Amino acid sequence: MAQAATEERHEQDHLDRVVEGLVANRDRWARTTTDERIAMIASVQNAVMDVAEDWALEAARQKQIPADSPLVGEEWLSGPYALISACMLLTETLSGIEGKTYLNGLPVRHLESGQIAVKVLPRSIWDKLLFSGIEAEVWMQKGVTTDNLPNDTASTYDTPPEHRVGRVALVLGAGNISSIAPLDCLHKLLMDHQVTLLKLNPVNDYLLEYLTASLKPFIDFGALQIVSGGADVGAALCEQPGIDEIHITGAEASHDAIVWGAGKEGIRNKANGTPRNTRRITSELGAVCPTIVVPGPWTEADLAFQAEHIATQKLHNSGFNCVACQMLVLPDDWNKTDTLLRQIERVMARAPSRPLYYPGADKRMAEFEDQSESVVSFSRPGGPNCLVAPVARGNHAWFETTEVFAPAMNTYRIGGTDPEAYLRAAIGYANRRLRGTLGASILIHPATVQQIGRKKFEALIGELHYGCIAINCWTGVGFLLLETPWGAFPGHTLDDVQSGIDFVHNTFLFDRPERSVIRAPFRPFPRNLLSREWSLLPRPPWFITNRRQHKIGPLLTGFRHRPGWTKLPRIFLNALLG
Repeated sequence: MAQAATEERHEQDHLDRVVEGLVANRDRWARTTTDERIAMIASVQNAVMDVAEDWALEAARQKQIPADSPLVGEEWLSGPYALISACMLLTETLSGIEGKTYLNGLPVRHLESGQIAVKVLPRSIWDKLLFSGIEAEVWMQKGVTTDNLPNDTASTYDTPPEHRVGRVALVLGAGNISSIAPLDCLHKLLMDHQVTLLKLNPVNDYLLEYLTASLKPFIDFGALQIVSGGADVGAALCEQPGIDEIHITGAEASHDAIVWGAGKEGIRNKANGTPRNTRRITSELGAVCPTIVVPGPWTEADLAFQAEHIATQKLHNSGFNCVACQMLVLPDDWNKTDTLLRQIERVMARAPSRPLYYPGADKRMAEFEDQSESVVSFSRPGGPNCLVAPVARGNHAWFETTEVFAPAMNTYRIGGTDPEAYLRAAIGYANRRLRGTLGASILIHPATVQQIGRKKFEALIGELHYGCIAINCWTGVGFLLLETPWGAFPGHTLDDVQSGIDFVHNTFLFDRPERSVIRAPFRPFPRNLLSREWSLLPRPPWFITNRRQHKIGPLLTGFRHRPGWTKLPRIFLNALLG
């Protein structure tokens, strides 16, 4: 017992020294010039590339993915690729920060609501080729106009460096996707001018070696420190006097324990409006994320492709994603609904094998099964079945308010044959009944959009209150793009935090985004040509069914590091074979 107490004291002394070092450097970091930061970002970009392969392969090994599995590509794209992309995009932004000239040329349009939408993708020939057919806009909050957009962008850079006052941020890293923690650190360092202490999640603290190497320029400067440890270390850091702000990625329950306290104390504090932790706290939390299927003239090929799409939204990273499809909203009176479900089951049965790796998943899935009166198991090779449970009208609130964070999915059916009325009802259901506002996907045939009317369809999108809305795309792509802000729909509070407060990523440094809207072709190449949609991809590289994503991941990462025409043939060859 004495030894344990001594070790605990040594650990606390170490944490005290780490925080003291950051406090000592906070103003020096805040006052670095833009040129100094650009140079550091360039060094980080090179450092990430040096460890990218080891990073991706170790992440795959820790998640029990076989070394030769196509699923290794997920670890490339959601790890080194994402961090290198952020470095590239932030360099472009900071290079034009003087006068906000990097905003020049960004298409801006006015929405029927009076808001403006800024198109952030595609912007270059590289975007058009690599993100084939994908378009992304950032819809601004009301009050942001074409004229004042520069004033509502990168305002933290309006203060000259010599007048900035530094602060210390604590980032509590996520355990599921390996780029989340370093991307959150870049946000604190480069948008908020804050020195940062990253506390890794115990689930992926194996990243310490790779993140220390990748972020070494910031560490050497004294602007960043990385520590590991259990929940006790995280709790101690949240109470450290030198910490000014906290950013959390995780579950709503974890957020509330930090803000209000645990157990009865937390319940009492929340009821009284007296938070235990009064620091500024931002967060990106999970949700019961919906995927809304809109009835229309889908062909057999459309059903097969969109079944792969939905299976990906559920089983990417084995279901351990904050924007995994948890509530599949289906048209009850559509004669293709049951066929679509059978196709999804077929895709899951043939998908590459992967076990559960995230702690507590077995328990959460058992509870999910206990809550349902009629669970159907979709078999998966080399892993537990995906549980699919229908939700009856008016029942069951547990499914609508509980993020399962596991390979389990609900279905909810809405009647009616008119696509517009159905979509309006589905949006109302998601807004009123489903907990959280992180991301929502809509799968809709182009002819159905024309039937509804493009303006009316866009107005319906505006009524869907989510931080990322993806049309014929998965909202996980919104995480990967990085130009698009990532976070909950604005308006949540500490006592009703749902999917969190504030945005991260956001490499254009918009101050007042409301949501990201992403659009992709309904059909893959070459069938997309029938709908006059642009795409060169037979199957997107993030699909769990892509047979070449373990080849495409490293190729795309290398391209992001050093773009060049000579690298494109191998990328497209593997994309066509995927």
